[in-house]
Amino acid sequence: MVLWFYDVSFIISVILAFVYMYMYHKHFNVYFSLIFAFVPIQLLGYCLIGRAQNLAEAVFATKVIYLGACFCPLFLLLIILNLCHIRLHKMVTIFYFLISFVVFMSVLSIGYSDLYYSDISFETVNGLGILRKNQYGPMHTVFYIAIIDYSLDSIFALVYSFVKKRDVSRKIVYLLFTSEMVSLVTFFGGRYLVSKDFELTPLAYLASEVLYLLIIHRICLYDTTEIAMESIAEKGATGFISFDFKYNYLGSNETARSIFPELKKLTVDKPASRSDLIKRTCLKYIDIFKEDENKDKNHYKRGDKIYLVDVNYLFDGKQKKGYQLVITDDTKDQKYISLLNKFNTSLKEQVTRKTNHIVEMHNNLIMSMAMMVESRDNSTGGHIRRTSECVRLLIEEIKKNNVFNLSEDFRKNIIKAAPMHDLGKIAVDDVILRKPGKFEPEEFEKMKKHAEEGARIVREILKSTDDADFRIIAENVAHYHHERWDGSGYPEGLKGEKIPIEARIMAVAEVYDALVSKRVYKDSMSFEKADSIIMEGMGKHFDKRLEPFYVAARPKLEEYYRSFGQ
Repeated sequence: MVLWFYDVSFIISVILAFVYMYMYHKHFNVYFSLIFAFVPIQLLGYCLIGRAQNLAEAVFATKVIYLGACFCPLFLLLIILNLCHIRLHKMVTIFYFLISFVVFMSVLSIGYSDLYYSDISFETVNGLGILRKNQYGPMHTVFYIAIIDYSLDSIFALVYSFVKKRDVSRKIVYLLFTSEMVSLVTFFGGRYLVSKDFELTPLAYLASEVLYLLIIHRICLYDTTEIAMESIAEKGATGFISFDFKYNYLGSNETARSIFPELKKLTVDKPASRSDLIKRTCLKYIDIFKEDENKDKNHYKRGDKIYLVDVNYLFDGKQKKGYQLVITDDTKDQKYISLLNKFNTSLKEQVTRKTNHIVEMHNNLIMSMAMMVESRDNSTGGHIRRTSECVRLLIEEIKKNNVFNLSEDFRKNIIKAAPMHDLGKIAVDDVILRKPGKFEPEEFEKMKKHAEEGARIVREILKSTDDADFRIIAENVAHYHHERWDGSGYPEGLKGEKIPIEARIMAVAEVYDALVSKRVYKDSMSFEKADSIIMEGMGKHFDKRLEPFYVAARPKLEEYYRSFGQ
């Protein structure tokens, strides 16, 4: 049973050593590697002594066991000091190694001198080889003193780090302390807990190896952080902060702590949310990054400085272990960008003013052309302005209940295009255009050509414009404002919804103005009479769906025309 325990312990220690090799990074503390190399050798010694057939074989196996027993406690002490960021003087380290070496050399003298064991014997109990130590030599006492000293130093370092040092992971302290306690209990009390012929030490070493692997897994985060910080620190002005996935603080460099002094109050492996500022800045940046990994850059302003905080994952090899924040001084670039933005804003305002001026000139040119055409007509003048206002009033009502799904740009464009609806009259002969009476059929045919001609003129005027939507609307208004819903209009006899909506709206405004306005060949018609004609034309001359909007706009239309004394 005991041999089976020793064999299984040895095999497990070898497996754990291979696990360590798989996890190995060149930046691991060398003493970890030594422990995972010495422990399997020591446990092999237990397998050998259990199978020993004579005193010589038992002595050899004991020497193998002591190779680990003399040095592993020292390795553990040095690991603890390293992880607790406690520097041991070089001469003290050499002295400790010298003590362990001298003790081990005395162990090698077993069978030849009385330095370690002065009286030994061998016996076999139930098939298990046992080396009896009947009397101890002086170096055995030195060995015990060394073990106790290493253990007390380790415990003191762990307690001190737990109480005083914030830059040491509490989880690692717990694991190291557990390993130390397991080793002490099994080393000094194992035989009394079980049997003097049965060693619990292999179990203690296996437990310690498992704890060391957990520690190594944890310190991969910190070692990765240190490597990153070292490379970044060479640049001088770059800060580095790291957190695990639970937002526990893992570490930072001096540059980061100068930018975020609140980091000095955080404890490694404890929630970073304990600092309100870190929660509102660093952890908030990570939250944004988690929602969208493209949003990995943020700006943090402190005093007169502006810092760029770049968020990314913290990697251990190819595995994501947490988050890292890289902080650089972006003050110069941000001030340059701010200056550039101000310049661009000023430039944009100037361009807007110039553009608006050009648009205004363009609109005035169009209006002037329309008025020039109107001056050749036999109307009393003001037709283009009045029809434009009629269109505006109709559009206002349509906007309230937009059954036609007209955009705001469309509404603006049709109002702006309304004055252009009769530009084609410039191509009509004066004799026809200024005739005071009713047109003859032949004259009317010539008159009807102004719609098609108007579309051509508008197309030529606006062919270089960037606003294609306005050009199309203006062209349609000029081309189709004499079309009728029932298809009896001109120039193409379009029917129903084949007539563009802008032309249908323009038709209502055009006819209403013609009815209530005075011309040289007729008097103005009363609002009641004009309204009757418009309503009668709904569904025939005009789109029936425009009726409610016309009705709603009628009071304003009448008020507008009364202002002219009509």
